[in-house]
Amino acid sequence: QVRLVESGGGLVQAGGSLGLSCAASGSIFVDNAMGWYRQAPGKQREFLASITSSGGRTKYADSVKGRFTISSRSAKNTVSLQMNSLKPDDTAVYYCNLVQIGREFWGQGTQVTVSS
Repeated sequence: QVRLVESGGGLVQAGGSLGLSCAASGSIFVDNAMGWYRQAPGKQREFLASITSSGGRTKYADSVKGRFTISSRSAKNTVSLQMNSLKPDDTAVYYCNLVQIGREFWGQGTQVTVSS
């Protein structure tokens, strides 16, 4: 199985920055994609960004493009999300995601709160 553990959430003022990290452990395949999603109260879970293990190809949601940056350290099976210019609308629980051989795994989530 695969276990994902997020860290780095917290409270930040609007306009500030915050970094999230996710460590994956267990049966990790060389070919995978890791990413970040978030879910605000009363809303559906939203894709934010992803990165592939081979080639480091990245994708971003339009809502965070230019403000958030995803990066990974494949050798350590970790993925990070650097969030800049944060807005109150970014307040949500942020989830780490890993996809490999057609299976999807999720972390437990970490709360990010942006105060105005």
